[in-house]
Amino acid sequence: MTEVRTNDQTNTGQTIIYAQQDKKSNGAGTAGFVLALLAILLCWIPVVNWILWVLGLIFSLIGVFKEPRGMAIAGLVLSLLGIIIMMVVLGGLMAAMSTM
Repeated sequence: MTEVRTNDQTNTGQTIIYAQQDKKSNGAGTAGFVLALLAILLCWIPVVNWILWVLGLIFSLIGVFKEPRGMAIAGLVLSLLGIIIMMVVLGGLMAAMSTM
């Protein structure tokens, strides 16, 4: 976005032109990444892990449809990794309980 402003302080009629770049951010993608990362870090807490994983997956999916997509894609990858870790932990718990 280019913005044109006149210098009103000197009354010389000078025009100052500067280029201002738009900072694009993807709040949903960033939130999905953070929630998916927390889900992986807290994978040993069953209920919290499921909630964080689902929210991370939802926000990452929403963020994929907005620009920039980097954090949203990273959140999706972490969410998929998180579901694999959850299944392994759940399988280990089921195996441990069946031997009792």
